[in-house]
Amino acid sequence: MDLLLLDLVIVLAAARLFGALARRLGQPPVIGEIVAGILLGPTLLGPLIGDQLFGPEMRPPLQALANVGLVLFMFVVGLELDQKLVRGKGRIAVTVALGSTVVPFVLGCVLALAVAGEHVGGGRTLPFVLFMGAAMAATAFPVLARILTDRGMQRITLGGLALASAAVIDVLAWTVLAVVVGIAGAGEAEGQWKVLLALPYALVMFLVVKPLLARLVPAYEKAGRLTPGLLSLVLIGLIGSAWATEWMHVHFIFGAFVFGTVMPREGAERLNHEILERLEQLAVLLLLPMFFVVAGLNVNLRELDLSSLGTLAAILAVAIGGKLLGSYAAARTQRLPARQSWTLAALLNTRGLTEIVILTVGLQKGVLDDELYSLMVVMALVTTAMTGPLVRRLYPDRRVARDIADAERAALGVTAAHRVLVIVPEPVAEQAPLVGLATTLALSKAPSSKAPSEVVLGHLRPYPAGRLEVGSGLSSELAELAETLQELETLAATARERGPDGRVVSRFGADVAGELPGLATGARPDLLVLPAGVPGYAGVRDGATCRVVTVTGSPRPFEQAPHLLGRAKPGSEPGPVAVHHGSGDDSAAHVALALATLWGRPLVLTGGNRASALAQRLVRLGVEATSGPVPEGALVVAADTANAPEGAHLLVRAEQDADPVDWTEAVSALRASAAPVTPVTPVTRP
Repeated sequence: MDLLLLDLVIVLAAARLFGALARRLGQPPVIGEIVAGILLGPTLLGPLIGDQLFGPEMRPPLQALANVGLVLFMFVVGLELDQKLVRGKGRIAVTVALGSTVVPFVLGCVLALAVAGEHVGGGRTLPFVLFMGAAMAATAFPVLARILTDRGMQRITLGGLALASAAVIDVLAWTVLAVVVGIAGAGEAEGQWKVLLALPYALVMFLVVKPLLARLVPAYEKAGRLTPGLLSLVLIGLIGSAWATEWMHVHFIFGAFVFGTVMPREGAERLNHEILERLEQLAVLLLLPMFFVVAGLNVNLRELDLSSLGTLAAILAVAIGGKLLGSYAAARTQRLPARQSWTLAALLNTRGLTEIVILTVGLQKGVLDDELYSLMVVMALVTTAMTGPLVRRLYPDRRVARDIADAERAALGVTAAHRVLVIVPEPVAEQAPLVGLATTLALSKAPSSKAPSEVVLGHLRPYPAGRLEVGSGLSSELAELAETLQELETLAATARERGPDGRVVSRFGADVAGELPGLATGARPDLLVLPAGVPGYAGVRDGATCRVVTVTGSPRPFEQAPHLLGRAKPGSEPGPVAVHHGSGDDSAAHVALALATLWGRPLVLTGGNRASALAQRLVRLGVEATSGPVPEGALVVAADTANAPEGAHLLVRAEQDADPVDWTEAVSALRASAAPVTPVTPVTRP
């Protein structure tokens, strides 16, 4: 007894210490708890100390306490499983879940067939193959929920979709595991017929026990609190359900999980909250860490050799590759953008807690040997540890914050406009082509955006050198300001005539170059159209986080491309839109495609093989596009980089954390926009 108590002290202290260390490193505590078990076991302490502290005679009582913790935890998982997650996202969630399950399951079965001869006997090949497939397909729903909650991603669409998909994967994985456990236990004399009781058991739980449990709600409301009697009824039902499935050789975790899912939901929020409050303290703080530490004690990395490293590499390739590729491909079939699809795949690659539970079942049922168990635990640690950093790389905090803000606006019924800010230089009256360009780009907003378009004309006018005085009429300075405002309103009206809303932001500025970056940042645009010659150009460009289209050339913009900007001579033919499309992002090509499509001009791509490949792809989508040198008289677009070509009229810099352009969706969205836009002719002073 004294050694058991000492072991409990060591296990709990190590679990808390390494769990806290893992949390400080940005990892789920379960990783630290498993590592603690591995370090306390034969891997580090070896047979001398390890066997004295955690010898064969001490493993059964420790395992028994760990199993009680697992029963409580699986009940909590079933109780917290939000059955509304799939509603509203059913088709996408089920499709992604199937892709995330089927591909790694099939690859896991193939790998199991390849290594079965070394690890199992001939009579247990089928359960071993199915078990390896199920283990590869699992996703740790609780750990995934914790990762999403830590970053606030449960409040955005992507986080909800990840949880919904993981819930479906959980159902699929547990179903397959139940079949595997049933097959593995079928060889026992009394297990041949008991497994057949699993289906009647499930029917009884959902058709009989669930309505009976609903009576707990009025009893709780009458008492006003969770009484010891009510909690005892729940615990008796929970342990009885776990015993029933274990007696049927379907493993006790299924009984605990099913009992959690049949607990009442409607009107039982406070009851369930109090039950969770009582049981989570015992399960999460005491017994569950013990389960993970005991799981780590069974890992012995000392016995692994070079052949084991090859098997580990194959396991990691199948587990990670199957999950990522299966989830990504399924998400793309549902037309999710590439960035969101990869992020969803990385989230669903989380295994951690659920995987350890599955592996422990396999070890207890004799489906896995000690070597494969150790290798699979390492796989669970690697896939869980890589999730957080990979998701942060794919979906940075700025994207999460932006999505949360959009979700909050949507919840309030506020639709944020797709805003294009154009900085209007002097002379204002001659900037109609510039505003026409901004209006066209506003019409070519992202295909996934359902927000209305808005063009904002930003203009700063320096204070006059002398003192402003108002006599019997307006001073000349104030008269000029009024005239400028009228010219800006005229330009805004031309934008409104073509569809987007047009607004004017204009004021005096003591330091135009110094204040213009603040004006641009305060407008929070989705796209910025910026003439290169405006005062403070560098500050405005560098301070913007959105896509920036720089208009280069003479003070009067577009003099080098008159055909495309409303200055064509009578009888002359309009020229094409050309884009330098080399390495880097696709933003410049996307802008050029928008201008060519909405202005009804041909598109020419130059830049080698990449440009040629994109031209061929656009032709297949029905776009009038070619590849080759820049023709004379073309409006030239290029990426805004250090090696931008000379003579380009528009330089495009991508927004921060830009998504790759989906050309099929982009072409479809442009065609769905208004009819080809006619460039606006300049407004002249009377």
